[in-house]
Amino acid sequence: MTSEKRASALRNFLKSEAAGGILLMVAAALAMFVANSPLYDMYHHFLHELKGPVLSKKLGPMTPHLWINDGLMAIFFLLVGLEIKREFVDGRLNNWERRRLPVLAAAAGMVVPAFIYLAIVRDMPELYNGWAIPAATDIAFAIGVLALLGPRAPTSLKLFLVTVAIVDDMGAVAIIALVYTAEINGAALLASAVILGIMYTMNKAGVKSLLAYLFFAFLLWFAVLLSGVHATIAGVLAAMAIPIVVTPGSPDAQDSPLHRLEHAIAPWSAFLIVPIFGFANAGVSLEGLGVEQIFAPLPLGIAAGLFLGKQVGIFASVWLAVKTGFAQRLGGTTWLQVYGVSMLCGIGFTMSLFIGALAFPGEALLIEEAKIGVLMGSFLSAVVGFCILRFAPQPSKDEDELVAEPVKAA
Repeated sequence: MTSEKRASALRNFLKSEAAGGILLMVAAALAMFVANSPLYDMYHHFLHELKGPVLSKKLGPMTPHLWINDGLMAIFFLLVGLEIKREFVDGRLNNWERRRLPVLAAAAGMVVPAFIYLAIVRDMPELYNGWAIPAATDIAFAIGVLALLGPRAPTSLKLFLVTVAIVDDMGAVAIIALVYTAEINGAALLASAVILGIMYTMNKAGVKSLLAYLFFAFLLWFAVLLSGVHATIAGVLAAMAIPIVVTPGSPDAQDSPLHRLEHAIAPWSAFLIVPIFGFANAGVSLEGLGVEQIFAPLPLGIAAGLFLGKQVGIFASVWLAVKTGFAQRLGGTTWLQVYGVSMLCGIGFTMSLFIGALAFPGEALLIEEAKIGVLMGSFLSAVVGFCILRFAPQPSKDEDELVAEPVKAA
């Protein structure tokens, strides 16, 4: 083991995601500029009309857009899975005392936006399938906004946002797997189970070769792609099989395959994959759009779900949990700052755009309307949340952190 200890995954995560979030903002702005310029035809042609091989009859010929959403994003979901496993096994969610407030806040932050969305589109059953679009929080974008605040955003707020978003991601992954899977190929699904079983057997046998796990992870991705379940789920499933060496309260173990893989792909995800996804999916042409189109039930329901539902669900659940003694108050913060970070959770960009494409397959107009709603809700949440945190008075004295000190290894 080298004398120079590697920084913890959480510290690296906060740093890289902050920078990656800012880059994601730039990518989204660039996509909007291109989509509303003479370059739009070239942009659309490159993403949707260049055809590649047919990997799945359901998807048809692979376009750059499909390679990004079903291929590159599987790597993003692999990172999500690694972060979830690391936090639950070796991080700030490794016991119920630490989990209950983020779990409660994330659950409320998914349920309330869904109810608001369904209330707005209640007379249009064809739109019901989009209920999960405003349920997600974009970690990179939200952390990027917090990074712009510098020391005015206490560490406890950043940790709370990250833990809520991680639990939120778990819910989004479950929704994608259970709700947005229409047709199942039984043979391919069985093959997926066999491959996953091999990976878990390797884990139990003490195999630590990352190359071996990545080889089977690729096979798992292909089998899941053929099964009808969205291919990105393979990334999360593969992550659950990657071995982890637990080092509570210490820097990441050098011989931990999970930590090594997480550190290896985090920069690629933050600085390449997510910005590419943002550029490929955020481009919406506003030509011919009037007030009626912008405030149609679908975009309005998504925007209201993100902007209103997230802040109400998360802040109310935290307030009630603290007042009833269910959980401790966030250390070193004021209630106004907690409200501000609840507002930032309404930035649903990456995952919301992703779910929007799954909710209305083959419905180009509805997907475009969903993008408008995601952009409106995320933009409002980012601006208002930033302003609240920028001008919120700082707490008069230091308070305890949200979570307890790391527990000792068993």
